[in-house]
Amino acid sequence: MSDHRGPRRRRPPSRPSLPPPLPHPALPGGGSTVPPGVAYPAVLSQQPPWRALLGIVLALAGYTVVTALVSSAVVGAGYLAQQPGVPLGDYRAAAVRYQNPVGFLAQSLSIAAVIAVCWALMRWLHGLPLGWLSSVRPGLRWRYLGWCLLAAAVVVYGIVAATAVVGPQPLVWRPQPGLVAVLLVVVLVTPLQSAAEEYLFRGYLLQTMGSFFPTPWVGVILSSLLFAALHGSQNLPLFVNRLAFGLLAATLVLATGGLEAGIAAHIINNVGAYTLAGFTASIADLRAVRSLGWSDAMLDVAGFALFAVVAVLLARRLRLPVTTPATPTGSGGRR
Repeated sequence: MSDHRGPRRRRPPSRPSLPPPLPHPALPGGGSTVPPGVAYPAVLSQQPPWRALLGIVLALAGYTVVTALVSSAVVGAGYLAQQPGVPLGDYRAAAVRYQNPVGFLAQSLSIAAVIAVCWALMRWLHGLPLGWLSSVRPGLRWRYLGWCLLAAAVVVYGIVAATAVVGPQPLVWRPQPGLVAVLLVVVLVTPLQSAAEEYLFRGYLLQTMGSFFPTPWVGVILSSLLFAALHGSQNLPLFVNRLAFGLLAATLVLATGGLEAGIAAHIINNVGAYTLAGFTASIADLRAVRSLGWSDAMLDVAGFALFAVVAVLLARRLRLPVTTPATPTGSGGRR
């Protein structure tokens, strides 16, 4: 018996289904990485408050322990390598006062190592890459950092040059002994040391404190007070000078969505100060400074404020984002 229904129609092959969108990477204990569309201080806002509180304690403890361990290790290695013929205690005391390049190297490397503390806390406590401390992109925005370095150099060094020309006391060029070694440390390590302070105070502490308060300004003020206080013994104008720098750098984080402007200002300031001290007096003399006049303090603050205005204008010119992206991104930044 024949079949009169005709040939069977073949069903078209089914289209392969697209995989579902990837979720945000999971944190330890659950949760998403970073909420979309929030400002820099709120990057950790979806995490439990205890993480932020524990992070603040661990960050300050890590700062104390790591700087002490790295500094002692570098000084000890320098003592073994140089064999100076003096007791280790005397050598260490001279190093703390920056009376030899090893002491300056030890202090710079010890602070630079704080970047590792920030990385460890972000990675193991918060489950995030270090790039989320760099900016809301996340990652360092290298083009913007380069422009900020140039702008800070023009503003800060321009003011120094102007005051050297018209100031009451002209600069006296008197290079310190071992200047080449000092300059090597300044060029190679001081940028890392400066960046590490920004990652800790304007980065990690600002974000963790931002988890507790509805306004970011509490974190701005508290982190800036800590930054100024941890510089040790100082008179009121010098404390105000450092506090003002911290406040301006933290404000730049809010205005630009990242650490680049603060890092640039910090690098230019520290490299310039150490280099000038090496050529006109000594790093030890700069280390011993515990007081500053009000006029000098306010001149520095005015220079930092002028740079802050330029940095904000640059960020707007480059159209930098100031909130986190709506979709997950990698930890690198290119803009």
